[in-house]
Amino acid sequence: MLNELDERIVHALAEDARRSYADIGQLVGLSAPAVKRRVDRLRATGAITGFTVRVDPAALGWETEGYIELYCRRNTSPETIRRGLERYQEVVAASTVTGEADAVVQVFAADMRHFERVLERIAGEPFVERTKSVLVLSPLLRRFSSGAPS
Repeated sequence: MLNELDERIVHALAEDARRSYADIGQLVGLSAPAVKRRVDRLRATGAITGFTVRVDPAALGWETEGYIELYCRRNTSPETIRRGLERYQEVVAASTVTGEADAVVQVFAADMRHFERVLERIAGEPFVERTKSVLVLSPLLRRFSSGAPS
């Protein structure tokens, strides 16, 4: 479990992973070397799993976003669902869920026809009984993982 200082460091890195240790140190009241030691420890313990870049999918030509609810055949394990979906580059997230559906899958596609083809391929997976999909009209709010809300 992270202490308050570690959480503040993680939030700062989540806002901008390229932020300098000196800048973060000023923000949280530590020296740059002290921030580096804490970040190194957070990485070593697995609290920070890596650093990445966030890219607007539209900049890559992926302008259609949708969610697919999966209704799976009986006794389908989460691992089977994960293995079945991981080969689709259009799938950016997938989670098992409560409720009627077994999983929800977030998909980005170039256009409506592309989304439809991906939906058809996923619906054809042997573990899928049926699907239900929705398309995103306008994203209203997006937050990126940065630990607990501050």
